[in-house]
Amino acid sequence: MSLTTAAVAATSVAVAAWRAGGERSRHDLTFGAAVTGFVFAAQMVNYAVLPGTSGHLMGAALAAALLGPWRGILSVTMVLVVQCLVFADGGLTALGTNVALMALLGVGCTAAVMGLVDRVAARPSPLLGAGLGALISVPAAALVFCGLYLLGGATSVPAGDLLGSMLGVHALIGVGEAVISVSVLAFVMALAPGLAAADERAFVGSAQPRGVLGLVGAGLVCAAVLSGVASSAPDGLESVAMAYSFVDTSGTHPFAGSVLAGYGESTGWPTAPVGVLGWALTGASAWLLLLVTLRSSRSRAATCPA
Repeated sequence: MSLTTAAVAATSVAVAAWRAGGERSRHDLTFGAAVTGFVFAAQMVNYAVLPGTSGHLMGAALAAALLGPWRGILSVTMVLVVQCLVFADGGLTALGTNVALMALLGVGCTAAVMGLVDRVAARPSPLLGAGLGALISVPAAALVFCGLYLLGGATSVPAGDLLGSMLGVHALIGVGEAVISVSVLAFVMALAPGLAAADERAFVGSAQPRGVLGLVGAGLVCAAVLSGVASSAPDGLESVAMAYSFVDTSGTHPFAGSVLAGYGESTGWPTAPVGVLGWALTGASAWLLLLVTLRSSRSRAATCPA
């Protein structure tokens, strides 16, 4: 199952990169880097949703609203890749599944919901669309995870129990996802009208630095301050996995012994500098990825016959 989802994820991300490079965007690469860095940093900030269970931002709805679907997919994918390869967060064999569920399904679900809201609403409602997309995308990803796990899971878990536990806790996490996504989108829209992909107001290029700097500041606060006081309780998936004893079925992460594994836990590094390092690395990686997609698109356009 992991090979299948990895193939689907890789193909879909390649398509997203091709489409992202060819689309006209209101913002430059720095905004995409700032969004990606913020999503990474915000994912470090777990908050309590139930006794003994926490949640954190998935980021797909926010990335879709700020960057559009294609760049949004690339943004969330880069966060997951850095988390997995640098911080040993998320199994290596599960990376394809994580990308499929969080980047592809999460962004795609939000984009569909936002499009539906735009069609039925009397006027553009980016905050409503992003909020509903966030609210729906998190339990939707949990539902598809349950389906994948029941088809190919190594541990036998009653379907009803798994579905009830996963959907219950992730519905609550979806509420937090909606609150955070709407708040950050409103923040960017106030700083730089028209900058966010979902914001249909006229865009003034001179306002972009305010939007970028606002997200940079928010990302640094999450990485350097809030991550240190975040809930230490297992997140929704980990909590359910522990309850049904499938938390370790993926085996030991091949990078579990690295210096930054577990965000410095294995070496005793403080959370703040590790978080800031991850924020910077993720943002820089996203900037490079978007640059490559843009230059590749320009190269294709230059070689196409007139």
